[in-house]
Amino acid sequence: MDILLQQVFNGLTLGSIYALVALGYTMVYGILGLINFAHGEVVMIGALTALAVMKPLAAAGVPGPLAVLLALLAAALVCMALGFTIERVAYRRLRNAPRLAPLITAIGVSIVLQQVAMLVWGRNYHSVPALLPSANHEVLGAQITEVQILIIVVAALTMSGLMLLVNRTRMGRAMRATAENPTVAALMGVDANRIIALTFVIGSALAALAGVLVSANYGIAHYHMGFILGLKAFTAAVLGGIGNLAGAMVGGVLLGIIEALGAGYIGDLTGGVLGSHYQDVFAFFVLIVVLIFRPSGLMGEKVAERA
Repeated sequence: MDILLQQVFNGLTLGSIYALVALGYTMVYGILGLINFAHGEVVMIGALTALAVMKPLAAAGVPGPLAVLLALLAAALVCMALGFTIERVAYRRLRNAPRLAPLITAIGVSIVLQQVAMLVWGRNYHSVPALLPSANHEVLGAQITEVQILIIVVAALTMSGLMLLVNRTRMGRAMRATAENPTVAALMGVDANRIIALTFVIGSALAALAGVLVSANYGIAHYHMGFILGLKAFTAAVLGGIGNLAGAMVGGVLLGIIEALGAGYIGDLTGGVLGSHYQDVFAFFVLIVVLIFRPSGLMGEKVAERA
């Protein structure tokens, strides 16, 4: 029982990160019908930028939580500017192009960002200083760290705030109107270009937060970390129902729990043939199953058909 609970805690931590990244995918898809495959690299840029700020602050004797907060702020600003630039330079001119063109462009942007990060930060893995409290707490025999608790709480508060923004504010109404029909929204006074750019900016800020959280959880960051994380977050968005914010959250948490449980029990199920390092298999197996049996996701696709 304690192993099961331990894996559930690990899955909630991992799923919270997946959900934050998946929200960026689903926001862009909901408003543009575009899969931004460069989003995982924005997460990576956020993590490495935060690390570049965190290390000198820690060396200067700045208290750990304050250093992390300042690093997160710097990473968010860099990622927001990056998201705005990606939308303006790479995607805006392709809104009316065949769907294959923006997809190829997104993959190209992803590769470019990876190579830029490799040139700036190098190929090596970078250790993240342990600036946050790392005490363990025992719950029914399972161990959960304060970093894991922080990740779950911060992710929950962030996702709740995003839902309030989209569903309860004037800006959120403009975003939903643009997603439903940008032409009609423009006739009603909504600046579609501004709203779409804002969607990329918000999604990139969430990516920066996810990058800081995932690097704090694993203690490392590197130029290739966004690739698999981005694919898993995309799987989470598809699992929940891409275009549906609540679906992205549910899909992220479910995928994290499925992956953690799989990693914990795959050795027993296969008689030791496969180990926990095969945990990535579960994410893509889930993607295949969802696409075959329920391509709209668990919560359906909450995107109105365009006129």
